[in-house]
Amino acid sequence: MSIQKIALVGNPNSGKSSVFNQLTGLNQHVGNYPGVTVDKKTGSFPGKEGGKIKVIDLPGIYSIYPKSEDERVVFEILKDKGHKNYPDLCVVVVDVTNLERNLLLFTQLHDLKIPTILVVNMVDLLEGEGISVDLEKLSELLGGVPVIPMNARKGEGIEALKNAIYDFNQTTWTPFLKQYATHDHGLKHLPSPSEQIEDTDRRFKKITQILKFCVKRAEPSKSRKLISNRIDKVVTHPIWGYAIFLFILLLIFQAIYELASVPMDLIDNVFLLLSQGTRDALPPGVFTDLIAEGIVPGIGGIVIFVPQIVLLFAFIAILEETGYMSRVVFIMDRLMRPFGLNGKSVVPLISGVACAIPAIMATRTIDQWKDRLITIMVTPLTSCSARLPVYTLLIALVVPDKSVWGFMNLQGLVLLGMYLLGFAAAFLAAIIFKLIIRSRQKSFLIMEMPTYKIPRWSNVGITLWEKTKVFVWEAGRVIMAISIILWVLASYGPPNRIEKAVSAIPIPENVADDAKMSYEEQVSSVKLENSWIGLLGKQLEPAIAPLGYDWQVGIALITSFAAREVFVSSMATIYSVGEDFEDEATMLQRMRQEVNPRTGQSVYNLASGLSLMVFYAFAMQCMSTLAIVKRETKSWKWPLLQLVYMTTLAYIGAFITYNLLQ
Repeated sequence: MSIQKIALVGNPNSGKSSVFNQLTGLNQHVGNYPGVTVDKKTGSFPGKEGGKIKVIDLPGIYSIYPKSEDERVVFEILKDKGHKNYPDLCVVVVDVTNLERNLLLFTQLHDLKIPTILVVNMVDLLEGEGISVDLEKLSELLGGVPVIPMNARKGEGIEALKNAIYDFNQTTWTPFLKQYATHDHGLKHLPSPSEQIEDTDRRFKKITQILKFCVKRAEPSKSRKLISNRIDKVVTHPIWGYAIFLFILLLIFQAIYELASVPMDLIDNVFLLLSQGTRDALPPGVFTDLIAEGIVPGIGGIVIFVPQIVLLFAFIAILEETGYMSRVVFIMDRLMRPFGLNGKSVVPLISGVACAIPAIMATRTIDQWKDRLITIMVTPLTSCSARLPVYTLLIALVVPDKSVWGFMNLQGLVLLGMYLLGFAAAFLAAIIFKLIIRSRQKSFLIMEMPTYKIPRWSNVGITLWEKTKVFVWEAGRVIMAISIILWVLASYGPPNRIEKAVSAIPIPENVADDAKMSYEEQVSSVKLENSWIGLLGKQLEPAIAPLGYDWQVGIALITSFAAREVFVSSMATIYSVGEDFEDEATMLQRMRQEVNPRTGQSVYNLASGLSLMVFYAFAMQCMSTLAIVKRETKSWKWPLLQLVYMTTLAYIGAFITYNLLQ
């Protein structure tokens, strides 16, 4: 039969994503299934005789009977041959060290008469676990289904899998359980809970009988077992486990600052040269000003932080690849229970460090509605990657670049402190929501501890490419639009207002460079103050002055409610409008020179800078996140409450910070 579309199916932690990466490489796309927030990963690889074979990576599930949104998506696709995502062939990926549990899902799919190939993954662990598997016998006992051994992390067996897909030919179908023998394709109805339990029990009994004939277990390698146990005793220790986790976080943020500094400086100078080059290459006019003062600085304001974002994603991917992240989930469960959070809440909270949107989607694994709702409401308080550009810009402005205790960078410590502040705020908010939302349901953390592994760098690379591409593309579109709008609002004002304000500035009689430069700076400042965006900022200034901000910061606060990272591009645009790029002053240098005429102090000092970081740490400034919360809760009540409480918390926190440090 000609295979044009395959689906990868398997339990969580079976290595299904590694198989997907090996098959598709960088030729993959992440979206959502229509009407739900479940990730839809698709890709393709070349067919045997040309063309492409589409690959759908279905969410990891334990059973075809749906108890969560992930399982329901898989059930809806595979129960109905007429579904648009129904595959020609299912590739079921199983963990060779957990065959009994993993084969349950395979037998359910097999009895739905779905053409299937069985991938027995992680065969490299057989020797260490003291297991030997007769794969030919297993294939025979499962009705002749093709069985492919693989080590997906290293790509071993991938060619054999492709050949099995190319040459697949469905032979006679033998039901795994006899009661399915007369069924047409698909499920007529969902079994009741008691029928599900009986069905599952019968399947496990038969799976156990089959495995007795083809699996032999010897004594596992004591060295491997001892090493694993010794590591877990340390990293999951009730005291040392937390200390190790904090130390790892400290190393990550120190590395982000140290390793990203050179490429960031390079990018900053490149975009300065681009603005200068635009001025030189194009004729004077509105279009040239738009590109040189609006678009180029706006895009540069976000691209400059890509190195830090890449490093953050890289460290998270490495922690997941090694298996350490599961240990973090385990030890954090003890900490989170008193705050009214489900043990599974730690996954969204940690995922929130990358982005709140997929983190909130991850709450669908939480069964109890109260626990899930509390997690949704507090997850945006954890500092996501969109806040990272804001933090790093402000830290560079107000925090000295010096060592502490001889080996720690003060700027890296402050960055770590902002992330810890977000987690602390999330826990405190959870306590309040625990008191507000009442439920008698109790939840438990059930999870697997994957084996420790050396990171597979190809998987890390693919993860980095996908996440960075999504971040830059999604942020870039918003930034491009806002940069253009902001430039227009900053360049024009009410009729004749800018002209009158500029004409009131005395033209210097002295033609010396200093006098000329001073005059030009006054003109630029007056033009911006009297523009549409300047007037809006002036209206907002009385409300934000107690926080230590001026009207220019107010403009950035307004624009960044579309997305937090827009703050940086907004500041880049504001401080570029009317600028003479020949002086080679970067955005950071221009911001350091700003003085608040009301106070006579630098606009960006330690008090105002930390106040602004605290505001961004707490404020809900992401329209996409609010939209996702609405979709997950099926109501505008909760996202609006989230917007109000987080904005209030941001204002109060920033007010206290500024006044304590003044």
